[in-house]
Amino acid sequence: MAGPVKADDAFRTIGELAEELGLPQHILRYWETRFTQLRPLQRAGKRRYYRPADVALARRIDRLLNHEGYTIRGVQKLLDARVPESAEPPPPPAPEPAPVHIAPPPVRFAAPADSADGDLRTLLATIRATLVAALRDA
Repeated sequence: MAGPVKADDAFRTIGELAEELGLPQHILRYWETRFTQLRPLQRAGKRRYYRPADVALARRIDRLLNHEGYTIRGVQKLLDARVPESAEPPPPPAPEPAPVHIAPPPVRFAAPADSADGDLRTLLATIRATLVAALRDA
């Protein structure tokens, strides 16, 4: 049974807020006993009127308890610490940057001058000698 749509800055009754959050009214009353920050105005006959700040706080409590898995005590600690909503939950730590590897300059192999026919054994011996020298220098 949806009533007329209220402005965001309008006060809400406990019934309207309970319907908006999809919770029974007694849960909101219970939250008032557990979260000292949640204090709606009470008029004659103990009728509760939730101000926009109370509505925002009730939404935040609902999100933390029913959607993010916090306990009552965990939410109490968050509210007592007065952590801004934008900082909840804390962002995960940034991953460590990948180590930067600087590749050594490429090794150029030249066929020996005395090997006009491109003797493979001579070329391999030259490559091996060049690599051994490079490893010794490193």
